[in-house]
Amino acid sequence: MSAETRIGRRFARLREQGRGGLVTFLTAGDPDAETAMAMLNGLPAAGADLIELGMPFSDPMADGPSIQASSQRALAAGQTMKDTLAMVTAFRERDADTPVVLMGYYNPIYVYGVDAFLADAKAAGVDGLIVVDLPPEEKDELCLPAKAAGMDFVFLVAPTTDDARLPIVLQDAGGFVYYVSITGITGTASAAVADVEAAVARVRRHTDLPVAIGFGIKTPEQAAEMAAVGDAAVVGSALVDRVAGNLDDDGAARPGLVDDVLGFVAALAGGVRGGAKGDAA
Repeated sequence: MSAETRIGRRFARLREQGRGGLVTFLTAGDPDAETAMAMLNGLPAAGADLIELGMPFSDPMADGPSIQASSQRALAAGQTMKDTLAMVTAFRERDADTPVVLMGYYNPIYVYGVDAFLADAKAAGVDGLIVVDLPPEEKDELCLPAKAAGMDFVFLVAPTTDDARLPIVLQDAGGFVYYVSITGITGTASAAVADVEAAVARVRRHTDLPVAIGFGIKTPEQAAEMAAVGDAAVVGSALVDRVAGNLDDDGAARPGLVDDVLGFVAALAGGVRGGAKGDAA
């Protein structure tokens, strides 16, 4: 992990502080461009250490109903890939330090054009990519070009990823490892801490990259537990649910949406910051 990247610097700072981090996920353009931008701008002050920004896609097969619905809302509101990159550009005018990772699927990037996407993403201030439907066997498609362009390519590791598979997955990984703590889709069950602890220890035998733990984290207490076991906790569906819960009958944002979502981020951050490393039960 390079200290020359925003992601590397942020995880180094977390180690110095003796705590795990909070990674937040929101879908770009959900429920509308203005509201989404206000949430994105407010995330660092609310306590997000790293930001995952979802690239809306019409068929997000690895995601549960909550994130699927957020993609549909964003697309219905007119969000495009250019709009998503423009959000990062605007965010960078206010924040030069918080890492931003784009998360999603390969199809919209392919349609945009890989070379053009990587050039525009880098210029916007994107630090890394998580593309859930590109396995390491397809690294020539995007992983290696992204690395050459100076962006980290983050791979997902699941409970079903065995010791024979891990070196293949991690060979060209950068930034951090995203450990999917459950089998299945996002926003469903939560994993047992002891199981995750054993799995993270196994992943660490194969890499020096930080390990962020996601899927099924819904409360500040769960975020604290997982951030103490790994290097960061990732919260996505619970935040997207918060967005959905603040929409009126026509799907428009109610006045208190941004404050409610950022307040929940602050509560999650408080949980993570309240537990020192190694304190998980």
